[in-house]
Amino acid sequence: MPSQYQGTGRRKKSIARVRLVPGTGKIVVNKRPADKYFGYEILIQEIKRPLEMTNTIGLYDVLVNVKGGGFTGQAGAIRHGISRALVKSDESLKSTLKGAGYLTRDPRMKERKKYGLKKARKSPQFSKR
Repeated sequence: MPSQYQGTGRRKKSIARVRLVPGTGKIVVNKRPADKYFGYEILIQEIKRPLEMTNTIGLYDVLVNVKGGGFTGQAGAIRHGISRALVKSDESLKSTLKGAGYLTRDPRMKERKKYGLKKARKSPQFSKR
């Protein structure tokens, strides 16, 4: 049985590399405590949700390296990575996490800009003359 479990989570442009190490339940994101890294309590709750669902909140320290995207995308990526790492630690948790939709990669991405348009779908202002 390995002493640590790894999982990679992705959402939008964010990629999170998550390590679960046996410990007291600390969450460290990019070498800073999660509450210092994320200014919003909702995002911290979002990250902790897979641990709460599986009753593993005090068993592991969560060490995260995350890059790309904004805070919300990064929180979603971390949640995805934690869920994947939990499944590696205990296969019986898979049905709980899958039922909640935490193992599914969120496919919603920013749509690419098209030529002739200002953004992905916004067209230039129209004038008859």
